[in-house]
Amino acid sequence: MPDNRAMTSEPKVRTSVGRLKSRPQFLAVRAGESRRGRTFLLEVLDRGDTESAPRVGFTVTKKHGNAVERNRMRRRLKEAVRQSAGFAMKPGHDYVIVARRDVLSVPFTELATQLVDRIESRSKPKRSEETLSRKA
Repeated sequence: MPDNRAMTSEPKVRTSVGRLKSRPQFLAVRAGESRRGRTFLLEVLDRGDTESAPRVGFTVTKKHGNAVERNRMRRRLKEAVRQSAGFAMKPGHDYVIVARRDVLSVPFTELATQLVDRIESRSKPKRSEETLSRKA
């Protein structure tokens, strides 16, 4: 008789990630911090509500290819969030992932690791008005 313990073991606790769907939600996230990367830009907004699930939205502009390529970029990013990055997202935060063309050429495991790293990192502080110009 086969061993059925693997089937009855406790399931992994998965955090559900909500979706940003309307334009005002996407625009609100732009007021938060930006974390730039080679393959995508991550915009993060802390809503201050630690009880609600994190939400994520995806943006791929028309300058990055035709509809087939844009949808492929979006699908790769969604899968990376589903598999690994959803666990790194903090409750009460909104995330918008703006894809760049390199999303198509990067190996999927590297894409997922970059996404987790970008979510867990903090953005660099912006330069003050006094040091904005390097010319003295």
